[in-house]
Amino acid sequence: MSDETSLSVFALPAGARRTTLPTRRGAFAALEAAPGTAARGTVLLLPGYTGSKDEFIPLLSALVDAGYRAVAVDGRGQDGTTGPDDEAAYAQEALVADVLAQAEALGTPVHLLGHSMGGQVARAAVLTDRRPFLSLTLMSSGPAEVGEERGLLLKLLLDALVTMTMQQIWDVMQELKPAAATPADTEILRQRWLRNSPVQLRVAGARLLEGPDRTEELAAVTALPLHVLYGDRDDAWAPDLLADMARRLGAHRTVVADAEHSPNIQQPAATAAALTRFWDGLPAAGPDGPPDGSTRRS
Repeated sequence: MSDETSLSVFALPAGARRTTLPTRRGAFAALEAAPGTAARGTVLLLPGYTGSKDEFIPLLSALVDAGYRAVAVDGRGQDGTTGPDDEAAYAQEALVADVLAQAEALGTPVHLLGHSMGGQVARAAVLTDRRPFLSLTLMSSGPAEVGEERGLLLKLLLDALVTMTMQQIWDVMQELKPAAATPADTEILRQRWLRNSPVQLRVAGARLLEGPDRTEELAAVTALPLHVLYGDRDDAWAPDLLADMARRLGAHRTVVADAEHSPNIQQPAATAAALTRFWDGLPAAGPDGPPDGSTRRS
């Protein structure tokens, strides 16, 4: 899930561009930002439910300044990446195949980061094939289904998707919680919402309500450095639950102060600093891909 109503700045920083990432699974709308010299590493960023690549804009300058190439993508059926009216296209296995194709298309092992639902897709990608990845960061992404309050809101949305148009749903959402943005940016958010596939929202939303806990499976992938990052006031998964997941994973853990479910938007400087410290401390990739082993940190 995402906190899109908090997003108010869409202007790309210097050196970043809107582009398309061509892959063997099709083309994906993307943002790319890279340093002027050789990058320390490449980061692939996956957005959350109802989210977009644009939610990573606040991080881009800091990631590039730290020497990282950052590529944020819209998943199939999200914002700038179109998707079919076929539920099978949004099954987790299909989304995992998309992520593996995206990593392949970037031409180098990547640090993978997934926000919220994107974290659950990222986790499944690693469990399918960890070889393309140097590390995995789960940002505000819990072990299984969302918490009770978010779950109730999600059930309301899923019911609405059956009987209402996307515009009608947007109007209701604005009545309940108006976008905390300028009128111009609110219109950008509205257009972004309308570009989302209702089928994708239905399939992904159902998965957020009943997804399995795969923490033990991920903990068994001992060769991959893991990072759990979340806001101290996360309202999709309880912070105590996220802390316990990090403990079970033996993962490096970052709690971002004064942040809720989207620390990338609410506290971008602290979030970017935590991410780059984590990546900077990892073993460098060898000529044949990721290192064979690493030490988990807590």
